[in-house]
Amino acid sequence: MTSIPPFAIPRPEQVDPGWTAATIGTGWQWQLNARQIEELSLAGASVNINDAAAIATLHEHPPPLPSLADQIRELRVNLVDGRGLELIRGLPVAEIGNDVATGAMLALSAHLGALRRQNAAGDLIGHVRNTGARSDDPAVRLYQTAERQTFHTDSTDVVGLLALAVASEGGDSLVVSAQAAYHAVASQHRELVDELFATVATDRRGEVPPGADPWFSIPVFTWWQDALTVMYQRQYIDSASRFEGAPARSAAQVAALDAFDDVCNDPALQARMTLKVGDMQFVHNHSVLHDRTGFVDDPERPRHLIRTWMSVPEDRPLHPVFAERFASVTPGERGGVAVA
Repeated sequence: MTSIPPFAIPRPEQVDPGWTAATIGTGWQWQLNARQIEELSLAGASVNINDAAAIATLHEHPPPLPSLADQIRELRVNLVDGRGLELIRGLPVAEIGNDVATGAMLALSAHLGALRRQNAAGDLIGHVRNTGARSDDPAVRLYQTAERQTFHTDSTDVVGLLALAVASEGGDSLVVSAQAAYHAVASQHRELVDELFATVATDRRGEVPPGADPWFSIPVFTWWQDALTVMYQRQYIDSASRFEGAPARSAAQVAALDAFDDVCNDPALQARMTLKVGDMQFVHNHSVLHDRTGFVDDPERPRHLIRTWMSVPEDRPLHPVFAERFASVTPGERGGVAVA
């Protein structure tokens, strides 16, 4: 597959400062009320979580959530045009059960956009839990381990997480504004910031569409139609070097990636939260990077999150380079893992 040449991406003229730990505020967290819980429970019970075909088209006629309609509209705007982060608390998982809670998460996610496949098996429901795997296995993805994930983005517009069970220790969620990280690199390492707009090979980790290379090439940042968009997973960038044909990184690129990791790991830029059972977190992958600290499972009830990937019809335009990973750049139809 032919990739976009390095430095084919125009550099930005002006970028919004984004948010930091000091400026993000508290408006991105809210609690479900009794009526909303009732509606979500009914909606969840109406979704057959074992019917992949029905889940794939759930966005066309999602279960009604009238008491949440205004907040869903606000949620969509806040994700794609605002801070890119929302945390909804209070789904009573213990009362309604895991299956109904999962259905409720699917129903709410379908109000935001089309659900996308998350792996080569075509799964529309992701199960984020420790399988005992290790990240040094190139066939393993980090969400299958108990290791720290490091700051990254997923291959979709919006990612949602519902906590069914939490760790006995660790597993905190961290998020960073891509705009704030960009400004931090530009301020501290001006000589390196342009390197983040050069394409770099990223390992597909075995999720290879028919006819594609086992890696894809994309910059960390793209500037397209007045929007700064991020795409990043450092471990998968590093592991792409295992392929003989993958483009090598220059010393300047490695230095820029190191600088980017450093600013993302600055607590002054981060929002940090400990997910509780019943919490639903939504993150906009084009404007926010997310991370998870390492964790220790409760042997009686291991940590288990349900993950959804969504393509949002009202989302921003993406540079054509994203088609190599997203298959399409058409809002509402892009993202996810292409499968035969």
